[in-house]
Amino acid sequence: MRAIVVEPYNPGWPQDFQLLCDILLPYTMPWSSVIEHVGSTSVPGLAAKPIIDIDIVVPDWGRTTPVIEVLKPLGYTHAGNQGIEGREVLTPADETVPYTRIPSIKPKHHLYIVLADCAALENHRRLRTHLRTHPKAAREYSQLKLELAARYPNDTDSYIAGKTELITRLLLETGMDRDAVAGIRAANSRGV
Repeated sequence: MRAIVVEPYNPGWPQDFQLLCDILLPYTMPWSSVIEHVGSTSVPGLAAKPIIDIDIVVPDWGRTTPVIEVLKPLGYTHAGNQGIEGREVLTPADETVPYTRIPSIKPKHHLYIVLADCAALENHRRLRTHLRTHPKAAREYSQLKLELAARYPNDTDSYIAGKTELITRLLLETGMDRDAVAGIRAANSRGV
């Protein structure tokens, strides 16, 4: 298991996302024209694990399989939904994924295919927007993540569990449906 590393905000993270998006978008265009930078690296000033979270948004499940298939030659493996409904995980084979004509190391990233109307995407969007527009909440979340990474450097489940209360509180503040927030709380308690 890799150690959990949380770093101060890196202003290069949006460029890392854009590099990956520019490679992926031409492949996904027939089925999705929306690729979003989500997660902590998408919030200016927020401390984060230096891993870019990317959502490829599809309008319906019929478009999921073609996106999975077109990304396989780029070095991605389909890893299922990992317990999150409306989301499919694609894992990179190595540090040069997505493969390009000229091999090079790419930014570390997590890649998801998400349904446009699923709770996972709503969670990503609401939390990102809230943290971008509420600096106090972003500072609180940064501090918590740094403390948890120091306390649980080799325990991902405890790190995730430690963030759950704050994340769900912030999502409720955004007006997210209580049942959807309860689902997120349950998924985090399973370590997904």
